[in-house]
Amino acid sequence: MELPFAESWKIKMVEPLRKSTREEREQWIKEADYNLFQLKSDQVYIDCLTDSGTGAMSDRQWAAMMMGDESYAGSASFFQLKDTITKITGFEYVIPTHQGRAAENVLFSHLVTPGAIVPGNSHFDTTKGHIESRKAFAVDCTVDEAKDTQLEVPFKGNVDPKKLEAVLAEKAELVPFIIVTITNNTAGGQPVSMQNLREVRAIADKYGKRVIFDSARFVENAYFIYTREEGYGDKTIKEICKEMFSYADGMTMSSKKDGLVNMGGFIATRHEDWFEGAKKYCIPFEGFLTYGGMNGRDMAALAVGLDENTELETIETRVRQVQYLAAKLDEYGIPYQRPVGGHALFVDADRVLDQVPKEEFPAQTLAIELYIEAGVRGCEIGYILADRDPVTRENRFGGLDLLRLCIARRVYTNNHMDVIAAALKNVYDRRHEITRGVKIVWETELMRHFTVKLERL
Repeated sequence: MELPFAESWKIKMVEPLRKSTREEREQWIKEADYNLFQLKSDQVYIDCLTDSGTGAMSDRQWAAMMMGDESYAGSASFFQLKDTITKITGFEYVIPTHQGRAAENVLFSHLVTPGAIVPGNSHFDTTKGHIESRKAFAVDCTVDEAKDTQLEVPFKGNVDPKKLEAVLAEKAELVPFIIVTITNNTAGGQPVSMQNLREVRAIADKYGKRVIFDSARFVENAYFIYTREEGYGDKTIKEICKEMFSYADGMTMSSKKDGLVNMGGFIATRHEDWFEGAKKYCIPFEGFLTYGGMNGRDMAALAVGLDENTELETIETRVRQVQYLAAKLDEYGIPYQRPVGGHALFVDADRVLDQVPKEEFPAQTLAIELYIEAGVRGCEIGYILADRDPVTRENRFGGLDLLRLCIARRVYTNNHMDVIAAALKNVYDRRHEITRGVKIVWETELMRHFTVKLERL
């Protein structure tokens, strides 16, 4: 008999969870202006808002923290982290930051100017925000297959080479770099193939452009190349990562995802001019170059986390739990972005709440209903997150409207996955009773989804 798959870790410490009543949750979400970001953590039973900084660290990481070097300059923990990053990516120049958006802020302050055009595959919220706040333009060149959530294509996160080349052929002089997000979060956690990375590299070379990887979940991307792309099944995850980064000139990283830490990020590049340019912004924005917004103990934990997560057993356990939840949704007939990604389930809210008009934000409405049902907190990746067009100020309804259910790394058991699935099924079973959504009563100009205030209709 073949043995079932089991986690590659055992539990050493637990944290209690509080169950609440439906009446309590209805009051709490109303007080939060129907924005799940505004809920208090103790009002949440199972937290699927994000996988960013919400994971559990290993015994090796906690041990490394005790050896953290807190020297302001020349920290030994920095050089430990730098050596680990260079081994995995091949990038020689490293600048630590306190998280991923800080890495974008530092690097984009050097590279992005007003009027610039930055093509890529479905820029995520902070990436788009840092581009548009500089009066530049993010141009989405994702493959069209990503728009059909029920289409089974192994690499729906890919850049469309024809779209990318069309942008460069027309306006190459305005493009400071090309950005590729691995995995493509906005498109539903979908991976980018190695072949596609080669194609992007070839187009970039043709037009004399450099390539940045938004690398928050680069290990998950490597795992999907390992399992889905011909010729990589006999490679190690570290070998696949090294090849992926060989097609890039630099990277920004939110280490709170695939770095397996609760805070941190970095910039890494092979180009000294990018390094020198970013240095000018790191010191005033983040801190000195050998800590850049991180303390020594967190850099030490990150070095261990990057090494651990680029081993097959660790990343496979992580992805298998997401796949377990997906199988439950398949059993209940609930539509999500297929095939399932590595860090979350992206439920297709337009298909579930098909009687809620897009102007009333179906994905946000679905997130609210799921929270009220069982205290499960998800996140809208859709029409609210898309913000308004910077020129027309109209809501952008052209993309997908998804409810993202992120799974924190090494935190929940499969029993929790069963609860999430059952709660979502309960909402799905009464979906036709939900005919009205929400309206915005207050919003900020950029990245409004974090603080938006809503009313139920």
